[in-house]
Amino acid sequence: MDFIPPAKPLIGDEERAAVDRVMRSGMIAQGPEVAAFEQEFAEHFGLGRSCVAVNSGTSGQHLGLLSCGVGPGDEVIVPSFTFAATANSVALTGATPVFADIDADDFCLSPEAVEAAITDRTVGVMPVHLYGHPAKMDRIMDIAQRHGIQVFEDAAQAHGASLHGTPVGAFGSFAMFSLYPTKNMTSGEGGMVSAANPDVERLMRLYRNQGMEKQYHNEVVGLNNRMTDIHAAIGRVQLTKVDAWNEARRRNAAFLTEHLEGVITPTVADGAVHVFHQYTVRVQDDRDGMSQALRDEHNVGSGMFYPVPNHRLAPFSVDVDLPETEKAAAECLSLPVHPSLSSEDLERIVTGVNALVKAGV
Repeated sequence: MDFIPPAKPLIGDEERAAVDRVMRSGMIAQGPEVAAFEQEFAEHFGLGRSCVAVNSGTSGQHLGLLSCGVGPGDEVIVPSFTFAATANSVALTGATPVFADIDADDFCLSPEAVEAAITDRTVGVMPVHLYGHPAKMDRIMDIAQRHGIQVFEDAAQAHGASLHGTPVGAFGSFAMFSLYPTKNMTSGEGGMVSAANPDVERLMRLYRNQGMEKQYHNEVVGLNNRMTDIHAAIGRVQLTKVDAWNEARRRNAAFLTEHLEGVITPTVADGAVHVFHQYTVRVQDDRDGMSQALRDEHNVGSGMFYPVPNHRLAPFSVDVDLPETEKAAAECLSLPVHPSLSSEDLERIVTGVNALVKAGV
């Protein structure tokens, strides 16, 4: 009985051929492949804005915030129930991440909690489209407009997700997509940032390249956050596959939702397109025990994203009351839905979970 991993990078012959093509060309650093990938990414997801490729999602988030003028003395409202990169990117600018609670239905920032957290130092809010489900962007955008603050999208897990026909990545001043190996599509490593206006785009390009647009004419203090042509070539191939992969994820998720018993399965909001980067259930009794037993007894992997909320991490350690965040951190378990699963794999996942629920594990 082969192990079913919770996530699995999908790299085929086309990606290998693309890498080989770049290697033979001799143009390995940021070059024509990166420029093509940026344009194709924006067009493929219908973002209606320019994109800037960088060497990681975290880099994209950090540079996006810098390009939008976020810095020391500012506050940016973020969820605590997410990967630490969300808060880290704010802290790296010198600004303060302010942690707000999530909604139970989609694990994303609560609009009510966002509005309650706004102070005279708040310059922005960074909703995370967690697990591939879009945040409540219509309400968050309205709150931001009324209070005169910016919106920065963390779309790391949401390639192809949308809300009422608008793709994630087309709402805020910028949006970051991660291209890490286990995301819905990958470039091997990297990130892509959609920029709402030419000023943000130009600053992004400066910051990623040591502050230079023209060589040796540095305009700002920048970093080396460039994407290589090797990574861009992989990403370009993956763009041709991601829609089919997302559809497979939705089919696999629908199968689990139909057949799982004794756990709380994920919901999809009206008007939302969920791309199921993770299929996350709630296990109300002994989530950790369920995860271990799935591995030991059924050879099924699972993930706990995220058992330690950001506000309790050592770099932040903030005393704040976030009841829905704490509940999700204790209950959430992500089951495999990646496109490489067979029907037999899906049956084994269902059989394992249902048997463990019945056994009281």
